[in-house]
Amino acid sequence: MSDVITPQTEPTAPMAGALSEGLLRVEALPPQGQISLRGDFSDGFRDAVCGITGTGFPDPLGAAESGDRALLWMSRDELLFLLPYEAATETLARLNAALEGQHFAATDVSDARAQFRVTGPHLRDVLAKLSPTDMALGAFAPGEVRRSRLAQVAAGYWLRGPEEAQVFVFRSVGDYAFRVLTTAAAPGGEVGFHEA
Repeated sequence: MSDVITPQTEPTAPMAGALSEGLLRVEALPPQGQISLRGDFSDGFRDAVCGITGTGFPDPLGAAESGDRALLWMSRDELLFLLPYEAATETLARLNAALEGQHFAATDVSDARAQFRVTGPHLRDVLAKLSPTDMALGAFAPGEVRRSRLAQVAAGYWLRGPEEAQVFVFRSVGDYAFRVLTTAAAPGGEVGFHEA
């Protein structure tokens, strides 16, 4: 008799329902499809990827959005495709077929990360407490993406707007990231450096 492993059909949200209000609102996001794509960013790679994702190709340090999908530039040979959770498996198969014959790697990392939406007027000051990334407006503009640190753990930041960021960490450190963000955003910790 052998064990049968049934694929997970319902996502388990890391940090489900986690929410804090202080200088910033920190909220855990529901499960989201995430596909890591690596390649040489040739014209053929770009065309195939954009044909499947339905987005444009992001500039370095940028993001390209279309509806509920986004393609984020993570490094000069890596992208992160965000899409509805339930579409990740089928989209991964389509990407593998479209990129066949090219040197690439496509991996479903939907369950590997926890994500948080961080919003409020003190956004840059709070994130600057936790990350070596330059949070000045001229150095990190809305729409841009950075890979960096969040206190003691690896993190990604997508600056969605002037007062909104999406923060990515490995799922195993989701609780730590939530607590660190909440602590850094505690009332009384105002800095005022990055404010107009």
